[in-house]
Amino acid sequence: MSGIFGYGLYLLENDQELPTPVVKDQTKPTTEVIPPLPKEKWEYVESLPKREIKVKAKEQIISKIPYIMQCGAYKTIREAKARKLDIAFQGIQSKIRKERDSSWYRVVLGPYEFKRDAERDKHKLQRTKIEPCAIWKEK
Repeated sequence: MSGIFGYGLYLLENDQELPTPVVKDQTKPTTEVIPPLPKEKWEYVESLPKREIKVKAKEQIISKIPYIMQCGAYKTIREAKARKLDIAFQGIQSKIRKERDSSWYRVVLGPYEFKRDAERDKHKLQRTKIEPCAIWKEK
């Protein structure tokens, strides 16, 4: 180990500065004149503002039976209220329903006129890990 240290000291003491090489400017002055760049004319700059696109959208069919979305069925009212609270934090209103001959508490959203509206709320809930939610037509 001391041998390596000694060798390092030896190199530092005997370090000689090398002369810096002088670089001569070998470029020759050019006498050629570079022509100016041609101006490019883009066609889309003028054609896009004048262009009009017509889209024919499908008519949305309003269902006579509204859509509902169920986001869970729970044995206790406490669990159902907890899920309803999670949904309320997302800015969506829900209800707790209990059928007559059932012991289950269902957390239901809706009714929705269009299935697309129910899908939008379903995706909003999925992004916050509130799932599974099912969409169907109300009876």
